[in-house]
Amino acid sequence: MTTTTPASLEVALYKAADVIKCAQNIAILTGAGVSAESGISTFRDKLTGLWQQYQAEYLVSIQAFEKEPALVWQWHQWWRGQIADKQPNPAHFALGEWQTLAKQQGKTWTLFSQNVDNLHEQGGATVAKLHGNLAKNRCHDCGKPYTKAIAVTDTELKHCECGGLIRPDIVWFGEMLPQDAWQTAETAALNCDVLVSIGTSSVVYPAAGLIDLAKQQGATVIEINPNPTQTPEVDIVLQGKAGEILPLLVKALK
Repeated sequence: MTTTTPASLEVALYKAADVIKCAQNIAILTGAGVSAESGISTFRDKLTGLWQQYQAEYLVSIQAFEKEPALVWQWHQWWRGQIADKQPNPAHFALGEWQTLAKQQGKTWTLFSQNVDNLHEQGGATVAKLHGNLAKNRCHDCGKPYTKAIAVTDTELKHCECGGLIRPDIVWFGEMLPQDAWQTAETAALNCDVLVSIGTSSVVYPAAGLIDLAKQQGATVIEINPNPTQTPEVDIVLQGKAGEILPLLVKALK
């Protein structure tokens, strides 16, 4: 622990580490704040340039795609271009290291994320993607994966063999979460001894409900966030950026 760590944070870190060391089943929920530290904008950030006249919430809705598919596809291609060169930050690498450590200790460690980028995987962690994967595409009608490579500069609509439009394989507003990923997250929340919420506002449901679910089962809830959410279910708050806090926490777990 460095001398620059505030005393209150140091106490909270060791308290969190003690709880986690005693836990057999660990659940981790991450949100946009983790990706933001790698330079990826969140939906709370106002759109700029050509897209400043639109609301991001509209462009990631099923209603928008069915009404203006070309517009929605073009924006997602732009979004892909914006994150193409982004790299994992210390939080992603710390989670990968933590997963390896938990496995060595014979613990169950499950990471589920609201983020649609692939930075967790690049950081070395296995993740259940609750909101899908922006790097992949599928048919909007039949759901079949579309595996042909598409350059981020290609803004022309694509069609499936069935005739349906190709879309990003992510969850838009108005859609259900992928069943497999949700089942993984729900099972982890139901059975965990501790749930760590990182970089999420805890207001986007149904993912935010996993915190409530874990708490109802008696789990300790730890939050890592620059701006604490004041969520009543949280037992321990580690205030700060995930890229700063997680390496310290993993170090304390060794």
